[in-house]
Amino acid sequence: QVQLVESGGGLVQAGGSLRLSCAASGSIFSIFSINIMMGWYRQAPGKQRELVATITSGGSTNYADSVKGRFTISRDNAKKMVYLQMNSLKSEDTAVYYCNALVRATYYWGQGTQVTVSS
Repeated sequence: QVQLVESGGGLVQAGGSLRLSCAASGSIFSIFSINIMMGWYRQAPGKQRELVATITSGGSTNYADSVKGRFTISRDNAKKMVYLQMNSLKSEDTAVYYCNALVRATYYWGQGTQVTVSS
């Protein structure tokens, strides 16, 4: 059974920081360090889900323009964890954040964690 479990969301004031975590479990993650692209996506009310950041097994990263310089994605292959450090948060960052894994051309999703930034 594949599971991605997010944590770390919450309410924060504009300018503040949060760190999201995603724990991966299941047989397809048995070799987490090879050929598994991990990512964070978000969906705000009334909007489509959008890419926030991705990280390859080798550590190469990609960010949406809206979060560059403020967010940092990282992974710990030994622990099968992915993180999203979010700094200088803005009200427009308010959304449900989803952890995502791309494994052998199949996408897997977590249940999401709410991030609310108050202005």
